This record gives sequence, C-alpha cells and structure tokens, in this order.
Amino acid sequence: MKIGELSRQAGVPVETIRYFEKIGLMAKPERGENGYRYYRQEHLDRLLFIRRCRNLDMAQDEIRELIRLAEKPTADCSDVNALLARHLSHVRARLNELKSLEQMLVNLQNACSDPRTIRECGILGGLSDELATIPEPTASDNHVPGTHGSGHHD
Repeated sequence: MKIGELSRQAGVPVETIRYFEKIGLMAKPERGENGYRYYRQEHLDRLLFIRRCRNLDMAQDEIRELIRLAEKPTADCSDVNALLARHLSHVRARLNELKSLEQMLVNLQNACSDPRTIRECGILGGLSDELATIPEPTASDNHVPGTHGSGHHD
C-alpha cells in the first residue's frame, strides 16, 4: 500500500509516518520501480502499536525500548513490566502536579470574584506573585531521563 493508504488505515498523518521512519521507530519501506514507497502489513501493525503507545503518553525512548523488547518474544517480560511501572509512576506524579495547578488556578480565580478594574485585578496581581512560588521542572522529574523534557511531548 502507498503512504496515503497507510495513513488512512492507521489514522496517522503522512508527515508523522515519515517522521517515525526518520527517527527509526518504523522501518523504511521498499520502493517500487516508480520510486513510490510501498508499505506492508508489518508497517501498519507497527504504526498502530506506536499510536497506542503515544495515546498512553509514552515518550519516543519508551516506545523504542518496547519495540526492542518485543523483538525478543521468548524473553522474560519483567523489563516490559518495569518500563510500564516507571511510566505509571510518572503519570501519577503528573496527576499530582495537575491537581496542584488546578488549586492555584482556583485560588487565582477566587482573587477576582468582584468586578474591578484591570489595575485592581486579583488574577493579574496573583499571577505576578505566583511566579515566584511555581517550581521549575527538572530533568530528574522524568521517569526516563530526557524523554519528556521541559515542555512535555517530543
């Protein structure tokens, strides 16, 4: 199948498919005499696997590791379980961060419950004050170093 058909069947944009090939998450397809790339069922299966992992917010390095582990079907699956445990720990930490963020936003919104001018706005004043209390993310917050980085997705 051509890349457009692969894209349609997997529900993944063509540019994303090319990107996954470029970074080595997907094998490059064979090219026909006409120069077109031709994808096989294995490409679709891999693309769907990657998409499911991304839907679980897994980073590229985690997906790469899962693919590497999947290529050893008779090996012990404890490494897969350990990777998932690390990812789950990271997700739980992010949930706690989001709960904290929610509380900060609620506090800011409560600071401006009465009609005021912009100069008197409790939200804008609170944002200026809050900046000093918001911790900066560190690389050690990542469950797999360097996979989510500051900002989040890769």
